[in-house]
Amino acid sequence: MTAGVIALVLCAALLHASWNAMLKSSGDRLWAITLMTIGSAVASIPIVLWAPLPALASWPYILMSVVLHAGYNLFLVRAYRAGDFGQSYPIARGSSPLLVSLGAALFAGEQLGILTLAGVVLISAGIISLAQIKFRRGSSVAGSRQWDAPLSAFTTGVFIAGYTIVDGLGSRLAGSAASYAGWMFLLDGLPLLMIYLSMHGSLRIALRERATWNALGGGAMSLLAYGIVIWAITLAPMGPVSALRETSVLFAALIARMFLGEALTLRRLLSCAVIALGAVMLGWSA
Repeated sequence: MTAGVIALVLCAALLHASWNAMLKSSGDRLWAITLMTIGSAVASIPIVLWAPLPALASWPYILMSVVLHAGYNLFLVRAYRAGDFGQSYPIARGSSPLLVSLGAALFAGEQLGILTLAGVVLISAGIISLAQIKFRRGSSVAGSRQWDAPLSAFTTGVFIAGYTIVDGLGSRLAGSAASYAGWMFLLDGLPLLMIYLSMHGSLRIALRERATWNALGGGAMSLLAYGIVIWAITLAPMGPVSALRETSVLFAALIARMFLGEALTLRRLLSCAVIALGAVMLGWSA
Protein backbone atom coordinates (compact mmCIF):
# COMPACT_ATOMS: atom_id res chain seq x y z
CA MET A 1 0.00 0.00 0.00
CA THR A 2 1.18 3.52 -0.77
CA ALA A 3 1.51 6.18 1.93
CA GLY A 4 -1.56 7.96 0.53
CA VAL A 5 -3.74 4.85 0.79
CA ILE A 6 -2.51 4.19 4.34
CA ALA A 7 -3.27 7.78 5.41
CA LEU A 8 -6.80 7.64 3.98
CA VAL A 9 -7.55 4.27 5.59
CA LEU A 10 -6.40 5.66 8.95
CA CYS A 11 -8.76 8.62 8.43
CA ALA A 12 -11.52 6.08 7.72
CA ALA A 13 -10.65 4.34 11.00
CA LEU A 14 -11.13 7.58 12.95
CA LEU A 15 -14.42 8.29 11.19
CA HIS A 16 -15.64 4.76 11.91
CA ALA A 17 -14.82 4.94 15.61
CA SER A 18 -16.58 8.31 15.79
CA TRP A 19 -19.89 7.22 14.28
CA ASN A 20 -19.89 4.08 16.40
CA ALA A 21 -19.46 6.24 19.50
CA MET A 22 -22.43 8.33 18.35
CA LEU A 23 -24.48 5.14 18.04
CA LYS A 24 -23.44 3.90 21.49
CA SER A 25 -24.38 7.23 23.08
CA SER A 26 -27.89 7.15 21.54
CA GLY A 27 -30.78 6.20 23.80
CA ASP A 28 -32.62 4.17 21.13
CA ARG A 29 -29.83 2.51 19.18
CA LEU A 30 -32.04 0.67 16.69
CA TRP A 31 -33.73 3.97 15.81
CA ALA A 32 -30.33 5.66 15.55
CA ILE A 33 -28.72 3.06 13.31
CA THR A 34 -31.84 2.92 11.11
CA LEU A 35 -31.62 6.68 10.68
CA MET A 36 -27.87 6.35 10.04
CA THR A 37 -28.50 3.96 7.15
CA ILE A 38 -31.04 6.44 5.76
CA GLY A 39 -28.46 9.21 6.11
CA SER A 40 -25.84 7.20 4.26
CA ALA A 41 -28.39 6.31 1.56
CA VAL A 42 -29.27 9.98 1.03
CA ALA A 43 -25.57 10.93 0.98
CA SER A 44 -24.96 8.27 -1.68
CA ILE A 45 -27.48 9.76 -4.15
CA PRO A 46 -25.00 12.23 -5.72
CA ILE A 47 -22.52 9.37 -6.21
CA VAL A 48 -25.17 7.20 -7.87
CA LEU A 49 -26.17 10.05 -10.18
CA TRP A 50 -22.56 10.94 -11.04
CA ALA A 51 -20.85 7.55 -11.34
CA PRO A 52 -21.55 5.01 -14.10
CA LEU A 53 -23.58 1.92 -13.27
CA PRO A 54 -21.54 -0.91 -11.74
CA ALA A 55 -20.76 -3.77 -14.09
CA LEU A 56 -23.43 -6.46 -14.20
CA ALA A 57 -21.11 -9.05 -12.61
CA SER A 58 -20.88 -6.97 -9.41
CA TRP A 59 -24.62 -6.75 -8.66
CA PRO A 60 -24.91 -10.11 -6.85
CA TYR A 61 -22.14 -8.90 -4.55
CA ILE A 62 -23.90 -5.59 -3.94
CA LEU A 63 -27.10 -7.39 -2.94
CA MET A 64 -25.24 -9.88 -0.77
CA SER A 65 -23.39 -7.03 0.92
CA VAL A 66 -26.68 -5.27 1.72
CA VAL A 67 -27.93 -8.42 3.49
CA LEU A 68 -24.67 -8.82 5.42
CA HIS A 69 -24.69 -5.16 6.43
CA ALA A 70 -28.20 -5.58 7.84
CA GLY A 71 -27.00 -8.47 10.00
CA TYR A 72 -23.97 -6.44 11.06
CA ASN A 73 -26.12 -3.48 12.08
CA LEU A 74 -28.51 -5.61 14.14
CA PHE A 75 -25.76 -7.41 16.03
CA LEU A 76 -23.88 -4.14 16.54
CA VAL A 77 -26.95 -2.71 18.26
CA ARG A 78 -27.19 -5.86 20.40
CA ALA A 79 -23.51 -5.67 21.35
CA TYR A 80 -23.81 -2.03 22.42
CA ARG A 81 -26.90 -2.78 24.47
CA ALA A 82 -25.15 -5.57 26.33
CA GLY A 83 -21.65 -4.15 26.82
CA ASP A 84 -19.47 -1.07 27.05
CA PHE A 85 -18.37 0.67 23.86
CA GLY A 86 -14.75 0.33 24.98
CA GLN A 87 -15.18 -3.45 25.17
CA SER A 88 -17.65 -4.30 22.39
CA TYR A 89 -16.06 -2.16 19.69
CA PRO A 90 -12.55 -3.68 19.95
CA ILE A 91 -13.90 -7.22 20.00
CA ALA A 92 -16.06 -6.62 16.92
CA ARG A 93 -13.38 -4.78 14.99
CA GLY A 94 -10.45 -6.83 16.29
CA SER A 95 -11.92 -10.16 15.29
CA SER A 96 -12.55 -9.18 11.67
CA PRO A 97 -8.98 -8.81 10.30
CA LEU A 98 -8.02 -12.42 10.95
CA LEU A 99 -11.35 -13.58 9.48
CA VAL A 100 -10.89 -11.34 6.45
CA SER A 101 -7.33 -12.60 5.99
CA LEU A 102 -8.49 -16.20 6.09
CA GLY A 103 -11.47 -15.52 3.81
CA ALA A 104 -9.31 -13.57 1.35
CA ALA A 105 -6.85 -16.46 1.24
CA LEU A 106 -9.70 -18.88 0.55
CA PHE A 107 -11.74 -16.86 -1.96
CA ALA A 108 -9.25 -14.41 -3.49
CA GLY A 109 -5.98 -16.33 -3.27
CA GLU A 110 -4.32 -13.81 -0.91
CA GLN A 111 -1.58 -15.69 0.94
CA LEU A 112 -0.89 -15.51 4.67
CA GLY A 113 2.75 -14.73 5.51
CA ILE A 114 4.70 -14.88 8.75
CA LEU A 115 3.79 -11.32 9.77
CA THR A 116 0.14 -12.06 9.03
CA LEU A 117 0.16 -15.09 11.30
CA ALA A 118 1.92 -13.09 14.02
CA GLY A 119 -0.73 -10.41 13.67
CA VAL A 120 -3.48 -13.02 14.00
CA VAL A 121 -1.97 -14.27 17.26
CA LEU A 122 -1.68 -10.76 18.70
CA ILE A 123 -5.23 -9.86 17.70
CA SER A 124 -6.60 -13.07 19.21
CA ALA A 125 -4.73 -12.45 22.46
CA GLY A 126 -6.05 -8.91 22.61
CA ILE A 127 -9.62 -10.08 22.04
CA ILE A 128 -9.41 -12.70 24.79
CA SER A 129 -8.06 -10.15 27.27
CA LEU A 130 -10.70 -7.58 26.32
CA ALA A 131 -13.58 -9.98 26.86
CA GLN A 132 -12.84 -10.03 30.61
CA ILE A 133 -15.40 -12.76 31.20
CA LYS A 134 -15.50 -13.87 34.81
CA PHE A 135 -17.20 -17.11 35.72
CA ARG A 136 -19.47 -16.59 38.68
CA ARG A 137 -21.75 -18.85 40.58
CA GLY A 138 -25.39 -18.23 39.94
CA SER A 139 -28.27 -18.98 37.64
CA SER A 140 -27.86 -20.05 34.05
CA VAL A 141 -29.67 -16.85 33.02
CA ALA A 142 -26.97 -14.72 34.63
CA GLY A 143 -24.33 -16.83 32.93
CA SER A 144 -25.89 -16.35 29.51
CA ARG A 145 -26.06 -12.59 30.03
CA GLN A 146 -22.39 -12.65 30.95
CA TRP A 147 -21.60 -14.01 27.48
CA ASP A 148 -24.08 -11.82 25.60
CA ALA A 149 -21.85 -8.78 24.99
CA PRO A 150 -18.67 -10.55 23.81
CA LEU A 151 -20.57 -13.09 21.68
CA SER A 152 -22.69 -10.37 20.07
CA ALA A 153 -19.55 -8.34 19.40
CA PHE A 154 -17.75 -11.33 17.91
CA THR A 155 -20.76 -12.14 15.71
CA THR A 156 -20.64 -8.54 14.55
CA GLY A 157 -17.00 -9.17 13.59
CA VAL A 158 -18.06 -12.20 11.55
CA PHE A 159 -20.51 -10.04 9.60
CA ILE A 160 -17.80 -7.40 9.12
CA ALA A 161 -15.49 -10.01 7.67
CA GLY A 162 -18.28 -11.33 5.45
CA TYR A 163 -19.20 -8.02 3.86
CA THR A 164 -15.56 -6.94 3.57
CA ILE A 165 -14.71 -10.04 1.52
CA VAL A 166 -17.88 -9.70 -0.56
CA ASP A 167 -17.19 -6.01 -1.20
CA GLY A 168 -13.56 -6.71 -2.01
CA LEU A 169 -14.58 -9.17 -4.70
CA GLY A 170 -17.54 -7.12 -5.94
CA SER A 171 -15.82 -3.75 -6.14
CA ARG A 172 -13.04 -5.26 -8.25
CA LEU A 173 -15.66 -6.42 -10.74
CA ALA A 174 -17.70 -3.20 -10.70
CA GLY A 175 -15.32 -1.09 -12.76
CA SER A 176 -15.68 1.80 -10.28
CA ALA A 177 -15.24 1.70 -6.51
CA ALA A 178 -17.37 4.85 -6.13
CA SER A 179 -20.17 3.35 -8.19
CA TYR A 180 -20.13 0.12 -6.18
CA ALA A 181 -20.13 1.97 -2.84
CA GLY A 182 -22.85 4.38 -3.93
CA TRP A 183 -25.32 1.69 -4.96
CA MET A 184 -24.51 -0.52 -1.99
CA PHE A 185 -25.19 2.29 0.49
CA LEU A 186 -28.30 3.43 -1.40
CA LEU A 187 -29.83 -0.05 -1.11
CA ASP A 188 -28.47 -0.53 2.41
CA GLY A 189 -31.03 1.95 3.70
CA LEU A 190 -33.94 -0.41 2.97
CA PRO A 191 -33.56 -3.55 5.17
CA LEU A 192 -33.26 -1.83 8.55
CA LEU A 193 -36.05 0.60 7.68
CA MET A 194 -38.34 -2.33 6.88
CA ILE A 195 -37.34 -4.12 10.10
CA TYR A 196 -37.88 -1.00 12.20
CA LEU A 197 -41.28 -0.27 10.62
CA SER A 198 -42.39 -3.87 11.17
CA MET A 199 -41.52 -3.53 14.86
CA HIS A 200 -42.72 0.02 15.57
CA GLY A 201 -45.10 0.94 12.75
CA SER A 202 -43.45 4.28 12.02
CA LEU A 203 -40.05 5.96 12.15
CA ARG A 204 -39.84 9.24 14.04
CA ILE A 205 -37.73 11.87 12.25
CA ALA A 206 -37.76 15.15 14.17
CA LEU A 207 -35.52 17.55 12.25
CA ARG A 208 -35.45 19.99 15.17
CA GLU A 209 -33.85 17.43 17.48
CA ARG A 210 -30.09 17.12 17.76
CA ALA A 211 -30.26 13.33 17.98
CA THR A 212 -31.80 13.18 14.50
CA TRP A 213 -28.99 15.21 12.95
CA ASN A 214 -26.38 13.22 14.89
CA ALA A 215 -27.75 10.00 13.39
CA LEU A 216 -28.00 11.40 9.87
CA GLY A 217 -24.51 12.85 10.17
CA GLY A 218 -23.24 9.52 11.45
CA GLY A 219 -24.67 7.88 8.33
CA ALA A 220 -22.78 10.30 6.10
CA MET A 221 -19.61 9.57 8.10
CA SER A 222 -20.11 5.82 7.64
CA LEU A 223 -20.47 6.30 3.87
CA LEU A 224 -17.20 8.24 3.72
CA ALA A 225 -15.37 5.86 6.06
CA TYR A 226 -16.34 2.64 4.32
CA GLY A 227 -16.24 4.22 0.87
CA ILE A 228 -12.55 4.84 1.45
CA VAL A 229 -12.09 1.20 2.45
CA ILE A 230 -13.91 -0.06 -0.67
CA TRP A 231 -11.66 2.12 -2.81
CA ALA A 232 -8.57 0.88 -0.96
CA ILE A 233 -9.38 -2.81 -1.42
CA THR A 234 -9.50 -2.30 -5.18
CA LEU A 235 -5.84 -1.26 -4.96
CA ALA A 236 -4.45 -3.51 -2.20
CA PRO A 237 -5.11 -6.94 -0.63
CA MET A 238 -8.26 -7.13 1.50
CA GLY A 239 -6.63 -8.51 4.65
CA PRO A 240 -4.07 -5.73 5.14
CA VAL A 241 -6.59 -2.97 4.35
CA SER A 242 -9.09 -4.44 6.81
CA ALA A 243 -6.36 -4.80 9.40
CA LEU A 244 -5.16 -1.24 9.04
CA ARG A 245 -8.73 0.01 9.37
CA GLU A 246 -9.09 -1.79 12.69
CA THR A 247 -6.49 0.45 14.31
CA SER A 248 -9.70 2.37 15.01
CA VAL A 249 -9.79 0.45 18.30
CA LEU A 250 -7.32 2.97 19.70
CA PHE A 251 -9.49 5.88 18.58
CA ALA A 252 -12.47 4.08 20.11
CA ALA A 253 -10.71 3.66 23.46
CA LEU A 254 -9.91 7.37 23.61
CA ILE A 255 -13.43 8.37 22.54
CA ALA A 256 -14.96 6.06 25.15
CA ARG A 257 -12.87 7.71 27.84
CA MET A 258 -13.24 11.33 26.74
CA PHE A 259 -16.88 11.46 25.64
CA LEU A 260 -18.71 8.42 27.06
CA GLY A 261 -17.17 8.42 30.54
CA GLU A 262 -15.98 4.81 30.33
CA ALA A 263 -12.95 3.81 32.35
CA LEU A 264 -9.70 3.55 30.43
CA THR A 265 -8.00 0.97 32.60
CA LEU A 266 -4.45 -0.11 32.00
CA ARG A 267 -5.65 -3.59 31.07
CA ARG A 268 -8.13 -2.25 28.50
CA LEU A 269 -5.55 0.14 27.04
CA LEU A 270 -2.96 -2.62 26.73
CA SER A 271 -5.51 -4.94 25.14
CA CYS A 272 -6.45 -2.30 22.56
CA ALA A 273 -2.78 -1.67 21.89
CA VAL A 274 -2.14 -5.38 21.32
CA ILE A 275 -5.04 -5.58 18.86
CA ALA A 276 -3.84 -2.46 17.06
CA LEU A 277 -0.28 -3.81 16.90
CA GLY A 278 -1.54 -7.07 15.44
CA ALA A 279 -3.60 -5.15 12.88
CA VAL A 280 -0.59 -3.07 11.88
CA MET A 281 1.52 -6.22 11.48
CA LEU A 282 -1.16 -7.60 9.18
CA GLY A 283 -0.95 -4.41 7.19
CA TRP A 284 2.82 -4.61 6.92
CA SER A 285 2.60 -8.17 5.63
CA ALA A 286 1.23 -6.98 2.28
